[in-house]
Amino acid sequence: MEKINITIDGPAGSGKGLTSQLLAEKLEYKTLDSGAIYRGISVYLLENGVTEEEILALTFTNKAGSEMGVRIKELTKKPLKNLLTTTFHSFALGVLKKHIHHLGFHNNFTIYDQQDCMSVFKEVLREQDIDITSINIKEMLMVYSEIKTQRASSHPLYTKEIQSLFEIYASHMKLYNALDFDDLITYTLHLFENYPKVLEEVKKRFTYIMVDEFQDTSTNQYKMVYLLAADHRNIAVVGDDDQSIYSWRGANYENIINFEKDFPERLEIFLDRNYRSSGTILSAANQLIKNNSARKEKTLWTDLDNGDSIVIVQSEDGSEEVKNIITEMRKESFNHHLSYDNFGILVRTNHLLPEIENALMLENIPVQVSGGMSFFERKEVKDIIAYMRVFINESDDIALLRIINTPRRKIGLATLSLLRRVKDTFHLPYMGCIEYIIAHKDNYPTKQVEALERFNHLIV
Repeated sequence: MEKINITIDGPAGSGKGLTSQLLAEKLEYKTLDSGAIYRGISVYLLENGVTEEEILALTFTNKAGSEMGVRIKELTKKPLKNLLTTTFHSFALGVLKKHIHHLGFHNNFTIYDQQDCMSVFKEVLREQDIDITSINIKEMLMVYSEIKTQRASSHPLYTKEIQSLFEIYASHMKLYNALDFDDLITYTLHLFENYPKVLEEVKKRFTYIMVDEFQDTSTNQYKMVYLLAADHRNIAVVGDDDQSIYSWRGANYENIINFEKDFPERLEIFLDRNYRSSGTILSAANQLIKNNSARKEKTLWTDLDNGDSIVIVQSEDGSEEVKNIITEMRKESFNHHLSYDNFGILVRTNHLLPEIENALMLENIPVQVSGGMSFFERKEVKDIIAYMRVFINESDDIALLRIINTPRRKIGLATLSLLRRVKDTFHLPYMGCIEYIIAHKDNYPTKQVEALERFNHLIV
């Protein structure tokens, strides 16, 4: 079940207002799922004179955004090259690429992943003469993320000393012309709140806004959407408070309540028909969900049959669990004449995969593992990406340090120490330090200068 809040009336006299009642009648919303609602809204807007450039549809995965765009194009039979169906972070990235210079960054900024951010934080700790082994860097960055995204006003690990380290970390990120994933949202919101012309430009373009999986929006994401829609008030959101399971990564289910307060004129539509689950599954879900606190009362229903009973199997350990899985697979395969590619095994964490994979292989059951190490986490791929990052942004110190001696080019610890001394003296990014040493080569060891000259020639 998903709930959709719609306010899609344009300002008085705008000529673009679509009444919520007419929209609801057009879509016959009671028989549609949330995806169909969105596609229907988009098509209806396009058929009634709204240009594709005015529509912004936000969701949480690239796959969902891409699929939504493809289906709308299929329905309208138009190319719709300027229709934006995208994720919050991709939308924010587009805003920042055009306007981040207001915040003192260059527009060719780099987005750092977790490993890159940990490298920056390690550098901060070294500068402050803090033993790296005494701090859980990953945990510290999680604290920083929670504070930065307003997930925790007071964190048990937060101190004034930690705040000082965060400020130094932020200054390093700015020096490297780099952003982390959270920055995409926080900096975009900062632009909207502090640079009215930027907000006005974005509002002027996107006058019809839709948000999917609204219960997963963070406080900052909701503020972004509210600032964009507060004037024209053409906004539709789909969300279900019972599906809010991502509070650990910033989701705030109370945004549904905030939306109701901020848009009191909304039309609220309940989509309580379930198309996917059997009656048994739905009955069990209803029994569990009704125990949630601070929720909207609703009961899901389906016209599908009850299906099989729910079976709970308890295993003593992982080994026995795998044996039970294999036994069940063989039974179902035999009874229903199914090949093994009809089966899927979901695991809670990646560290459970090896035991399951090995057990299946020993039983001569072909297995294909999805997940584990991402393609982009492989060393050779990260090396290539680091080269590309430096080509685009010479201030990207983390990427530069990754490739400066990859492959080996006689740039060892002594040369890196020299670069560090120059950096500390002149407060330059490492590429600037290399150029400075080359320009003043007579003051530095010949072999180190020659190695840096070869690297500089490769990059520039």
